[in-house]
Amino acid sequence: MSDKTLTAAPFTAADVEIIERKTLFQAYFRIDRYRVRHRLFAGGWSGEVMREVFERGHAAAVLPYDPGRDLVLLVEQFRVGALSAGRRPWVIEVPAGIIEENETAEEVVRREVVEEAGVAVGALELMYDFLATPGGSSESCALYCGKADLAAAGGIHGLPEEHEDIRVLVMPSDAAIGLMGEGRVENATAIVALQWLALNRDRLRRAWS
Repeated sequence: MSDKTLTAAPFTAADVEIIERKTLFQAYFRIDRYRVRHRLFAGGWSGEVMREVFERGHAAAVLPYDPGRDLVLLVEQFRVGALSAGRRPWVIEVPAGIIEENETAEEVVRREVVEEAGVAVGALELMYDFLATPGGSSESCALYCGKADLAAAGGIHGLPEEHEDIRVLVMPSDAAIGLMGEGRVENATAIVALQWLALNRDRLRRAWS
């Protein structure tokens, strides 16, 4: 990576021309079609690019962590996207939800971890705020680690009106990181969370214990 790339100027509206934005589909999710031109690295402008963008909102997620017991909480639930991909449709994840209007990411994770896992989190540390699949979706995810008491955590949770059937998995951090290493964790957000924990666990235990 060149120094020029590392010190590139920030994006401005003048760098992209949105020729047209049209909504093609609107239901639980939305699909928009964009026609755009953008500035090129070598100078000048691209030709017209047409792409569809999947609009599902922005998400927030949390990995509950018990520093005293060195335990983490994961959840497992049915996902139709995994079924469509030909994979096992019960997916290991971290509690997460969509950020609604006038909500903060922290408010979302505090609500969702109660609904999905029946536990509360105290201190929160932001791991990353990342784009999920920017080639075809606008979705971003604010991912946190949350301090929690997991001594009595477990069971089946979720909101019946949303047809949620969520199993709570509590395990030592080493076991959770091992599951990831074995390829048994296929959800990208959970992989990011466990990788971050592997790098930051000792520091976090000192700070939160």
